[in-house]
Amino acid sequence: MEILKQILSSDLGSSFNDAAFLVFRILLGVELFRVHGLKKFRVENGEKEKIPNPLGLPDKMNTMVASLADTVVPFLIILGLGTRLAVLPTIGVTAIGYFVVHRKDSLEVRDVPYMYTLSLLLVLALGAGRYSLDYYLLNLI
Repeated sequence: MEILKQILSSDLGSSFNDAAFLVFRILLGVELFRVHGLKKFRVENGEKEKIPNPLGLPDKMNTMVASLADTVVPFLIILGLGTRLAVLPTIGVTAIGYFVVHRKDSLEVRDVPYMYTLSLLLVLALGAGRYSLDYYLLNLI
């Protein structure tokens, strides 16, 4: 139970910080889903998005992790539900995008996975804040 409390709790110091971080979480989640998540459902030129598999994982596992990271995780970030655990697959996907998939690309191309990784690491470090389901669930325990 104590581990769960440590995972769910976060103290951002003030109501202003909590409100600012709520806005940050919402904007980050919406953008992640809008730009990357919707691609998973879209068919362009008769084909679905080709998901890179630089680690050579089984195709179904690779597709499942990438799809989860871009479709489900953004909503968990917005809601602040299991936030610290939820961001882990997306951090993995964006970090692999930066360090492996785009390692030889220009800085302009590498900038997108870099910024997502930094933003998600911030969410991991700070938690969801007071305006989140994590906070409310913690206070029910």
